[in-house]
Amino acid sequence: MALALFDLDHTLINGDSDLAWGEFMVEQGIADASFLAAHEAYFDQYVQGTLNIDEFLNFALEPLGKHSRQALDHWHQLFMQQKIEPMFQAKAQELLNYHRQQGDTLVVITATNAFVTTPIAQRLSVDHLIATTPEEIDNEYTGKPFGTPCFQAGKVKRLNAWLEQTSHNLAGSFFYSDSHNDLPLLETVEHPVAVDPDPQLTQIAEQRGWPIISLRSQHED
Repeated sequence: MALALFDLDHTLINGDSDLAWGEFMVEQGIADASFLAAHEAYFDQYVQGTLNIDEFLNFALEPLGKHSRQALDHWHQLFMQQKIEPMFQAKAQELLNYHRQQGDTLVVITATNAFVTTPIAQRLSVDHLIATTPEEIDNEYTGKPFGTPCFQAGKVKRLNAWLEQTSHNLAGSFFYSDSHNDLPLLETVEHPVAVDPDPQLTQIAEQRGWPIISLRSQHED
């Protein structure tokens, strides 16, 4: 039994759940258009590898602190139906099933916050999620992050903390990702795999002889 680690956005799903949540909030009137414009600017920084994760999280999580958990959970159900369901990929489910059949332990590890991603991991039937944590007080979100963001080298730190709390280790481990931002964790596992990779990761994977795969169907972007 080995660990099979999976990035979420643009890897297991064909899209960005964090950005989609921003779009959904604007469409529902929960946030205004300027919020989405700022979110898209942060996403461009992520793509370029220049994102200040602390600044972004203070921005992205702020709306969670303005609404009740009950309202947020209701909106998330609609969000799953309208935004996330169309992003699921049959080939991703086949890959997850392959690792299940091997007896591996499946883990989604993502920079996107746990409010957005917990129901997505559940929908994928992945029991373990390591994600950026929104702060909660009395079961309500404060609008602030908590602990180490699960981003770049922070993914390795968060994974190591999880390993210390469990009986798992990195022997025979896999990590599937699309992004050069995940290079620290790709370099940590025994079997790094580039999935529909961005140009930077494509170049690195080719140079290092890492497998490059696609989980997208022909009709998908």
